[in-house]
Amino acid sequence: VDNATTCVPEVTVNAPVRTIKEGGNLTFECQVTGSPVPTITWRTEQLQSNWTLQRGIWGSTLELVLHLWNVSSGDNLHNLTCEAENRAGPGEAMVQLNIEFAVKILFLREAEQQHHWCFPFAIDGNPAPTISWQYNTTPLNETRYTYTQLIPDQDDGSVQHGCLFLNKPTHLNNGNYTLIVENKLGRDQATAIGMFMDNPFDPFDPEGIIPALCFSAAPTNSTDVTEKLESRLFGVRGGYGADSYREMMLLCDCVQHIKRQDIMLKWELGEGAFGKVYLAECANLCPDTDKMLVAIKTLKDANESTRQDFQREAELLTVLQHEHIVRFYGVCTDGEPLAMVFEYMRHGDLNRFLRAHGPDARILDEVKMPPMGQLTLPQMLQIAAQIASGMVYLASLHFVHRDLATRNCLVGEGLVVKIGDFGMSRDIYSTDYYRVKSPGVISGNQPHLCSTPYKPQSIHTFP
Repeated sequence: VDNATTCVPEVTVNAPVRTIKEGGNLTFECQVTGSPVPTITWRTEQLQSNWTLQRGIWGSTLELVLHLWNVSSGDNLHNLTCEAENRAGPGEAMVQLNIEFAVKILFLREAEQQHHWCFPFAIDGNPAPTISWQYNTTPLNETRYTYTQLIPDQDDGSVQHGCLFLNKPTHLNNGNYTLIVENKLGRDQATAIGMFMDNPFDPFDPEGIIPALCFSAAPTNSTDVTEKLESRLFGVRGGYGADSYREMMLLCDCVQHIKRQDIMLKWELGEGAFGKVYLAECANLCPDTDKMLVAIKTLKDANESTRQDFQREAELLTVLQHEHIVRFYGVCTDGEPLAMVFEYMRHGDLNRFLRAHGPDARILDEVKMPPMGQLTLPQMLQIAAQIASGMVYLASLHFVHRDLATRNCLVGEGLVVKIGDFGMSRDIYSTDYYRVKSPGVISGNQPHLCSTPYKPQSIHTFP
C-alpha cells in the first residue's frame, strides 16, 4: 500500500446526553476515519449496564453506536473507550459516564483501634453526599479530636472510603454512632457501636464520674492533726516541725472537694501502683480560668485502711504548697474509686523526659515524644536547682520524701520541674514502676530512714 494513502485512524465520540439518572438510557456514537479501513470496537468488558451495538457507514466514515439501557450506578465514572486500528496504527477516544443515583452506605464497621480509634465506612452516591454523625441519637459535633476523614481511591469509581476518628476516647465516649449520608436523590444511615474503655468509676453513677463529698467539717484540734500526720506520714516523728506545720494547717483546714459536674475525663494517661490516672478538664478551680487540664488519679481496691490513708494524704497534700511541689487541687469521694485531682504536667515524669532529650533519644524505642534536642548543662542545672528548692521546702517542714527519683518528678511547660510523688500518689505518669505485692520496705527507700532519727549528711538522707 502506498504510504501517501495510509493514515492513522481518527476517532470521535459524540454523546448528546452524558449525565443520566440510574435506570435511564444513553447513546454514544463512535465515528472513525482512516486508511486503510480500520476496525472499530467499544470496550464493554467492565460495563455493568445493559448494552447493544449498531454499525453504520457514512461515506468514508465508519460509525459504531453504543446503546446503554437501564444504566447501573456501578458504571458511574466509568471511562468508556472506543478503539480503532489499521495498518498505520491505533487510535481511540474516551468519554466518562456520569450516572446520578441515591446515596447508599456500603458498610459501617464497629470501632477499631488504629493510630486513633476509627469507625471504618464506605459510601457511594452521585451527586457527592453530605456526611454527618449522631452519638446516641444526638448530633455529633466534630472537633480536632473527633473528625471524619475520607480516603481517596481513584480505582473505585465514586465509592468513598473513610473513617470517623476519635483521638483517645474514654468510657464517656462509649455508645452508638450513627452515620447519616444524604444527596438530592436519597438518604441512608447505619449505626455502629463504640466501646473504647470500661467505666473506671461506679457503674451506678450515670454521669460516669465520682460524686463529691466533703470530709467531716467538725472542728478539729490543729495540734492533734499535726501529731497524727507527722507520726504517720513520711517517717516523721512527733515533735519535729510542729510549729511550722501548725501554721500551715491554720491556712487550710479542709480538703477541697471537686463537684461532679465540674469534671470531664478526656483519656487515660497511664496506670501506677495504686490505680489509673486520667487527663481531665476541670471547671471552677481558678477564678480567672473557666476550665483547665488536670490529672485525675484514682485509687483501686479501696478498703478501710487505704481509705484512711487516702484521707490523710489528701490533708497533707493540701498543706504542701510550693512552686516546685505538684499542686494538689482536691478530691472526689463517696463512690468507687476514690480520686485525687492534681495539676497536669504536660511532659510527664522527669525520667522519660531526660531519656527523650538525652544522647540516646533517637534509638530508644520507649520514647514516644518527638525529639527536641539534647539538654544543655545550664538546663540540667536548672532542673536540679528546682528539685533542690522543693526538697528544701519539705525539709523546712521536717518532712522526709523517702524516695526521691527522676520518676517521681514531673516536667511542665518551660522546663518547670516539680516533685510529684508522695506516698500513695506514686507514678502518676509512668506505668507500674512498683506494684503493691506484700508489706515491706518499698524499693529505693533507705532502710535507716524507717525507724531512727537522723541528721542530713549524705545524698541518701537528704530530706
